[in-house]
Amino acid sequence: MDLRTHPEILRYTAFTTDPAGGNPAGVVLDAATLDDAAMLATAAEVGYSETAFVTASDHAARRFRVRYFSPLAEVAFCGHATVATAVALAERIGPGPLVFDTPAGEIALDTSAEPAGSVTATLTSVPTRSRPASDEEVNASLAALHWSLDDLDPALPPHVAFGGMEHLVLAVATRERLAALDYDFDALAEVMHRHGWITLQLVWRETQDLFHARDPFPVGGVVEDPATGAAAAAFGGYLRTLGALPPSGAFTIRQGEDLGRPSLLRVEASTADPRVRVSGQALAIPGPGALTVEGGA
Repeated sequence: MDLRTHPEILRYTAFTTDPAGGNPAGVVLDAATLDDAAMLATAAEVGYSETAFVTASDHAARRFRVRYFSPLAEVAFCGHATVATAVALAERIGPGPLVFDTPAGEIALDTSAEPAGSVTATLTSVPTRSRPASDEEVNASLAALHWSLDDLDPALPPHVAFGGMEHLVLAVATRERLAALDYDFDALAEVMHRHGWITLQLVWRETQDLFHARDPFPVGGVVEDPATGAAAAAFGGYLRTLGALPPSGAFTIRQGEDLGRPSLLRVEASTADPRVRVSGQALAIPGPGALTVEGGA
């Protein structure tokens, strides 16, 4: 059935307290009437790396079904769009716990109001896992990045890490190498499609509890994500697997600085729990709201 609906498209930027920072996400809180084609078309028109669609809501139970679309395809999970959606909901129904049913599994969230009026959201990931990357995976990725093995930090070996989606983790030895990222978009997209990765988590360790990250996202039609919550969760599991977590289990990831959109992701991991918690704030971006979408079902 071909219906015409007028869902409101909200725009939020996540993992920042500055509207000019963070990673923008589209949020549609009333997407029950939209079919897959309409959601994909909406995500493409919004143009952000992901747009989240709430396709079913139980406000009394504070439970919501959420799907995520990049401009090119549906993805099973997206951390920054999850934080953005959680903040948007908390602003409307009040802070407190939330549960999102996503294609990647159940995501528990805590939302809280800050004294200045902003809202912080903490997502608890699905169970994470991490394995050493193969030589073929590493060499193909390095070639597309125009990097060499000498650019990598031998103390943090390459892994494929999962936190709802799979990410190749490559740690570099210097901040300068990370800042000079200039990769072959098509070649890296081909490698990532071949192995089923959603981003590359490229990191530099400044201290035991402070990391800098960049996340190429060519499979979603985006050169780079300014903040990647799913990759942050996967990275927490990666550090746990390596025995490299700080004693507190908590660390910070700075991302987006090389793009001019600084982002801050706070991560908590434990050796006793395979899940990882990722926290950040999100702010509404002023702009157009309603969008006519055809193809509801």
